[in-house]
Amino acid sequence: MNLQKRIQIFNRLQSYLRSNEEAWQEIKQRTTVHNGWFTPEFIDLAVTNICDQFLPTEKLAAWAAHYHLDDNIGGKNIGIVMAGNIPLVGFHDFLCVFICGHRQTIKLSSKDDILLKHLAGKMIEWEPAVQERIAFADILKGCDAYIATGSNNSARYFEQYFARYPSIIRKNRTSVAIISGHETEEELRHLSDDIHQYFGLGCRNVTRLLVPEGYDFVPLLKAFDKYTYFSDHHKYKNNYDYQLSILLMNKVFYMTNGTTLLVESDDNFSAISRVNYSYYRHPDEPGSLLQGNDEIQCITGNSVLPFGKAQSPGLSDYADGVDTMQFLLSV
Repeated sequence: MNLQKRIQIFNRLQSYLRSNEEAWQEIKQRTTVHNGWFTPEFIDLAVTNICDQFLPTEKLAAWAAHYHLDDNIGGKNIGIVMAGNIPLVGFHDFLCVFICGHRQTIKLSSKDDILLKHLAGKMIEWEPAVQERIAFADILKGCDAYIATGSNNSARYFEQYFARYPSIIRKNRTSVAIISGHETEEELRHLSDDIHQYFGLGCRNVTRLLVPEGYDFVPLLKAFDKYTYFSDHHKYKNNYDYQLSILLMNKVFYMTNGTTLLVESDDNFSAISRVNYSYYRHPDEPGSLLQGNDEIQCITGNSVLPFGKAQSPGLSDYADGVDTMQFLLSV
């Protein structure tokens, strides 16, 4: 398979992902049953973002040209340990390795072990030669390099286990929003999307807000009302009730619209159903507060990534700021 053929396969995959084919609809339904956090709405959101941002032929061709990729097959076997926090979260790594021409052996998370296997099977059905390039395994051994995504705790094991090999080891990350206090209703609705999509489980979900002193939270809480239906989701509701009870027992001040809790804290990470906020005094203060913080995946706001774009990374928006393609080309 030359580079053009590899791009064509992803172009066909894009059409399949957008289709209403019965097999694809059944797989999505099975995934929802398997993992209650993967609702039809959020599976479709993940698929739409992949189709729009990763798979258009012109985008893939320009991306490949940037790295001067050619028809040569990389020839190495890349082991990938994928996370399972949001649907198809490891698709970008899968795409990078395939476009580079390397082989890949994938260890899927038990939380997300249906969708990608199905898509790889379709690619093999369309082009049998793909079978030589993609494999799935419960234990990764004998690979030439590794890409592993997990928690801070699992990263310590990955670093030890893969110490003798070239590797990218990713740890816990989260995202932060800078609020000026002059946002429109539409911008606040987009910020609410950045917070709530995928129930806040992704590393690109905003979990901390930096707000000016004296900020009026009422319009923001109203913007959260788009997601009040989360109260009907038993997993989310259990988390909300638990977090609320802790705040009440500890007599911690909070604000809520009945679905999302706002709590003052300098912690970048927050639990499901909770968003932390911190005050700043001067307009240039947020930048200095966040500078050099390796816990942050992205920052949204009027002067940075626009609100509503956190969950739509492009091909070159690499996780943890590490250029995956450059790594693969150096193996």
